Amino acid sequence: MAQSTITEPILPSPRRPCAAPYAYPGRMPTLILVRHGRSTANTEGLLAGWTPGVALDERGAAQAAALPGRLAGLPLSEIVTSPLQRCQETIRPLLDARPGLRPHTDERIGECHYGDWSGRKLAELKDEPLMEVVQAHPSAAAFPGGESMRAMQTRAAEAVREWNARVERDHGPDAVYLMCSHGDIIKSLVAEALGLHLDLFQRISVEPCSVTAIRYTRLRPFLVRLGDTGDFASLAPREEPSGDEAPVGGGAGAP
Repeated sequence: MAQSTITEPILPSPRRPCAAPYAYPGRMPTLILVRHGRSTANTEGLLAGWTPGVALDERGAAQAAALPGRLAGLPLSEIVTSPLQRCQETIRPLLDARPGLRPHTDERIGECHYGDWSGRKLAELKDEPLMEVVQAHPSAAAFPGGESMRAMQTRAAEAVREWNARVERDHGPDAVYLMCSHGDIIKSLVAEALGLHLDLFQRISVEPCSVTAIRYTRLRPFLVRLGDTGDFASLAPREEPSGDEAPVGGGAGAP
């Protein structure tokens, strides 16, 4: 049987008008992601998770004190933070320098729930069979008594989408706002912004108190800064090579 041939042009339905052929993407807020300063758990080689009482160490406090100067040129409209102490301490100097800003706490950008791994030494966790999955196939990793890495990324990405809409509504599409969060959270948000599968997020590195910036539009995000600490000390050769594994939780940064 011969196939029929369409000879008449297919016209758009009058109930669904065509979009403008040269529509611009439109502007949305720019998100500044700050990882908390170096913590006591970082220097002790512990996977802190949601363990209470994890504070900034001396270096972390100095990193936090320098943050207002580093961000002085940015007209921040909102500050959102993880509820964990190390993040709250990191943004305190910034809030003191900008008394007009009131911080918002959002548990969705809190650290990954590492469950039974929380508070354990990373050196001990290296031999756990799950660690290989965390390194090579994190989208399949779920921490015993905790959450999966996919769930971690999903809740953080949902928080960003909601805050983007809220900041745009309250401050306009050119607004800049800040979130203070954790290494694995920020890495997962960068991967989501770049369209990378979660299994590739361990290729991303963000040091303590580093600044990452994502500019959102209605079509796509643009990664405009990644893990910026303002210096290059972390690139210098170290006495002990860091190896090929990604530090779970983000690592302690430059010595």
